[in-house]
Amino acid sequence: MPRFEPFRGLRYRPATAPIAQVIAPPYDVISSAERVHLASRHQANAVLVELPEADLSAGRDRYAVATDLFTRWQGQGIIGAEPEHSLYPYRMTDSSGHATTGVIGALGLSEPGDESDILPHEQTLPKPKSDRLDLLRATRANLSPIWGLSMAAGVTATFDPTDDEPVADAYDDDGVRHQLWVLSDADAVAAVGAAVARAPVVLADGHHRYETARAYQAEMREANGGRPGPYDLVMALVVELSEDQLTVGAIHRTISGLPEGFDLVGALSAWFDVVRAGAADARTLGALADSSSLALVTGGRAYLLLPHAELHEQPGNDLDSNLIAGVLDSLPPHDVMHRHSVAEAMEALEHGEGQAAFLLRPVTVKQIEEWANERRRMPPKTTYFSPKPRTGMVFRSLDLP
Repeated sequence: MPRFEPFRGLRYRPATAPIAQVIAPPYDVISSAERVHLASRHQANAVLVELPEADLSAGRDRYAVATDLFTRWQGQGIIGAEPEHSLYPYRMTDSSGHATTGVIGALGLSEPGDESDILPHEQTLPKPKSDRLDLLRATRANLSPIWGLSMAAGVTATFDPTDDEPVADAYDDDGVRHQLWVLSDADAVAAVGAAVARAPVVLADGHHRYETARAYQAEMREANGGRPGPYDLVMALVVELSEDQLTVGAIHRTISGLPEGFDLVGALSAWFDVVRAGAADARTLGALADSSSLALVTGGRAYLLLPHAELHEQPGNDLDSNLIAGVLDSLPPHDVMHRHSVAEAMEALEHGEGQAAFLLRPVTVKQIEEWANERRRMPPKTTYFSPKPRTGMVFRSLDLP
């Protein structure tokens, strides 16, 4: 069963700056413009090591820059190591008051050929892994946590951070409150570890970083004669897989590049009853969202898509992502883009970046659990978990004893 262990975290010292000035979103959701904005907030913002830039004037590549900064921050006391091996309870509270509470620790990597402990829940799209691997090689640190969902009931009950003041407390630009505590009591740490060990952990976010950690583990095992080491674990936020802890959103699709004059609505009629819902305005889109319906927006109009029985009953088509993938394969060649909100999808259509948008329904926690228990991976870009944990709340150095 999964290993989940405490570690001596590196945290920003209070004298450095308010924590809100130095934390950053996950690296893979940061645009170029947002990186500039984050870097301007503070000279030690976490984005400078998580998404480093080369120093051409000094002939240093981006990984050397990150390593130098990370080392310098430790030497200057900008970040400092926890005196004891600890776990780090972490709470994210959105603007509606919904809270996701988990705990950051060092999660053991699955051994080669054994996928029973850590279960990827989605297939991943091809993506260069060398960047994250080169950064891990250079800094020898986990700079941001992956996100795992424990299938063991009762994990959350093993730690209650609210009795103490958080060591970090900040609001991000979306109004989400991020709070971090330090849990070093040996009995409490052991209780959390034992709870997580009772059942597999499903990867919610960070599949590529997890695979990067495994590649690095293999390198280090080979270099060290197969001996175990800190490279056998990766920093992870573990949250209990339960309805009250998770907010799961849909990832919508916009398509472009279809032949001019192509009758998309007519083509979809082979798969769906296509029901005209009205103009694609805020009122109609809101009604569609409230009805929990699969929908299409094209040509300024919105449509309900009611799958024919033979389509709905095909294996895996309880997920909109799977159902839509099969339908899109039947269309003429086109490009697909993934959008994390209805507003983002509509903006793409308004700016001419898509001919149509498919508005998908989010999967349920029950579906995630069922697919995980059956050891099946959902199609790429099926789930969008929010809020996202911030980089910089705590770092894990592989060089700290």
